[in-house]
Amino acid sequence: MTQNPEIQPDFFDEKEDELFEHYRFVADKGQSAIRLDKFLMDRIQNSTRSRIQAAIEAGSVQLNDKPTKNSYKIKPNDVVKVLLSQPPREDVVLPENIPLEILYEDDDLLVVNKPAGMVVHPAYNNYNGTLVNALAYHFQNLPTGRNGTGRPGLVHRIDKDTSGLLVIAKTEYAMAHLAKQFFDHSIERTYIAVVWGQPDSIEGTVNVHLGRSEKDRRVVAAYPDASQGKNAITHYKVLKPMYYVSMIQCNLETGRTHQIRAHMKYIGHPLFNDETYGGNKIVKGTTFAKYAQFVENCFKIMPRQALHAKSLGFIHPSTKKYMQFESPLPAEFTQLVEKWEKYLEANG
Repeated sequence: MTQNPEIQPDFFDEKEDELFEHYRFVADKGQSAIRLDKFLMDRIQNSTRSRIQAAIEAGSVQLNDKPTKNSYKIKPNDVVKVLLSQPPREDVVLPENIPLEILYEDDDLLVVNKPAGMVVHPAYNNYNGTLVNALAYHFQNLPTGRNGTGRPGLVHRIDKDTSGLLVIAKTEYAMAHLAKQFFDHSIERTYIAVVWGQPDSIEGTVNVHLGRSEKDRRVVAAYPDASQGKNAITHYKVLKPMYYVSMIQCNLETGRTHQIRAHMKYIGHPLFNDETYGGNKIVKGTTFAKYAQFVENCFKIMPRQALHAKSLGFIHPSTKKYMQFESPLPAEFTQLVEKWEKYLEANG
C-alpha cells in the first residue's frame, strides 16, 4: 500500500528529480499579512504547524515558484505551492471489499444509498474506505470522467456526513448523459434536513451566490451581492415545525459544494449539529440547564449534520424513461425527530 502523503519531515530526506504539486493556493486580493505557515494551516486539513514548517524549511513549499521561509508574510495574489516527491494519491484508487447498499442496477448505472460517515472519493487524509474504493472492488472498468483520474463512475457526490442517494455511471455514455442532466439542472434532488429555528415562511427560495470563504477555504460562504462565488438556488419547505427546530425539505436547482448547509446558515437556520456551519451548539431555545442537557442528548442521537438525500430522479441514458428513487430516513434521523416531538408534548 502506498504511503499516505501527509506533509512530514522524512519525505524530504532524499532529493528527487521530479516534484509533484499537491496543493496550490492563490492569496485573495484582500489577503491580510499573515505568516506563510499560518496561511497553510488554515487551508490544509489535518496537518500540524511543525509538519508545515518542516516542509517549508525543506524547500517543498514554493512562493511564486521560488523557495521561501516560514516567517514570510503572505501578500495579495501570492501563489503558494506544496510539492512532494510522489504523485498525489487522489489518482490512485485501491479496491476495497466494502459492502454497498445498491437500490438499483442495470448495464448503464447503479443507484446506491450511502451511509453517513462514508467519504465519496479519496482525498487528502481519506484515501481508504471511500465509496470509490468500494466501487473499484465491486465493478471493473467504470468510467472515470475527469481526465481518467481516480473517481470511477462518479457523476455527483454528497458530503461525508450526509446520508442518501447517489447515481453511479457504468459506461462512458451513461457518464456523459447523466453529467449533462446535472449540468442542465434537470436532475430532481430532494433532501430532508433538521434545522435550528423556524423559517419565517413555510416555503421559500434562497437564491444567493456561494463560494469559498476568504477566511477559511474549507468553508463555503454566501455572497449576496453576486460579485463573488457562483449562482446557487435552494428551494425549501417546512415539513414539521418543532418550535426550536424544524424538519424541512430542500430541492436543489444547482449543486454547489455544501449548498444546503451554507444557504441555511445564511438565512439564520443552520443544520442541526453541523459543526462546520455553527449548528453544533444551541442556536434557538432557553437557557435552562434541563434544555441544554436535552439538546446534548439529541446531539448524541444525531452525531453529524442532520441532512439526508432522500430522493433522486433522472432520465435513464438508454431507455430515456424517467426514473425516481427514494431512500428512507436513517434511524438516527427519525429518532431525533421523535425525541423533539416528545419534548414539545412534555413542555408545551
